[in-house]
Amino acid sequence: MGKIIAIVNQKGGVGKTTTAINLGACLAIEGKKVLLVDSDPQGNLTTGVGFDRNRIKKSLYDLYVNSTAVKDVITKTSFDNLWLIPSTIDLVGVEVEIISKPKREFILQSILLPLVLEFDYILVDAPPSLGLLTLNCLVSANSVLIPVQCEYYALEGLTLLTKTIDLIKSSFNPKLKVEGILLTMFDIRNTLSKQVVDEVRKFFGKKVYTTIIPRNVTLAEAPSHGKPVVFYDIKSKGAQSYMSFTMEFLNEEGAW
Repeated sequence: MGKIIAIVNQKGGVGKTTTAINLGACLAIEGKKVLLVDSDPQGNLTTGVGFDRNRIKKSLYDLYVNSTAVKDVITKTSFDNLWLIPSTIDLVGVEVEIISKPKREFILQSILLPLVLEFDYILVDAPPSLGLLTLNCLVSANSVLIPVQCEYYALEGLTLLTKTIDLIKSSFNPKLKVEGILLTMFDIRNTLSKQVVDEVRKFFGKKVYTTIIPRNVTLAEAPSHGKPVVFYDIKSKGAQSYMSFTMEFLNEEGAW
């Protein structure tokens, strides 16, 4: 039985998509069968694993709005053990189009639940907002992985998100839990980065992963080549940090 993990932070630019791509790729390298779900209309996860959004004929939008069969949308990437439900700009209109649908918060859950028998991990990259798309991500998930950028407003945004997760648990998904908090974009030269790490660990304790993802130019370059960083430059600090994080993640899961 597979696990659905939503990768969520209502703040943009914190490493959400980078984490989805690279955790997915590292899990695939370890022999896990992984499905990436691009639930962000920007479609950066889709392009980050090598797809041209303009050439995609069926996407997550069609699953929400047109009741397309999921087998017609899941696409094999060029990387072993890694599949994708892609996104296009059409996804922008989904929230308006499903607003009057019954059980609109549970649409993504109905799409993904049958797939847990086929995949070890389903990683859902949520948009940087707390709208209906993100609500669907949280309702469908077993757990939430929260990337947090090591910057001034990080703790404030994290507190808001945890309150939202508690609300989802009480209203829609009582089994939802926080998988863990991943500190990203750490700059060793920046005193503030170190202070943020200390503060997040102080407030959230063991929920914070030991591995910290550094600021790394290779992590920024890899998506423009349509590759996870481990396939772009395995020796880079970015690749090594995500490989370390994946090992920690699997140890926590008891799956290693």
